[in-house]
Amino acid sequence: MNILAWIVLGLIAGAIAKAIYPGRQGGGILGTMLLGIIGAFVGGTVWDLLTTGTLSLTATSLSIGGIVLAVLGAIIVLFIYYAIASRRTTL
Repeated sequence: MNILAWIVLGLIAGAIAKAIYPGRQGGGILGTMLLGIIGAFVGGTVWDLLTTGTLSLTATSLSIGGIVLAVLGAIIVLFIYYAIASRRTTL
């Protein structure tokens, strides 16, 4: 997938994930794009693990199914990030 498709996928998936996840997330447009791109890798890897049973770093494509997987991956990333960040502040 070319770089422009990665940027579009990252912006779309990151924005949707930030809208779905409760609370206020900062980060601006670059943070949103990075969240969506990381979410595409997480979602693709989890999907590959569930369907084939093998763990390999796989990304999703710029399609409806790919966007759904990228959004789910971005929500997982947000959940893990805020779980670690909240634990760090209580120590």
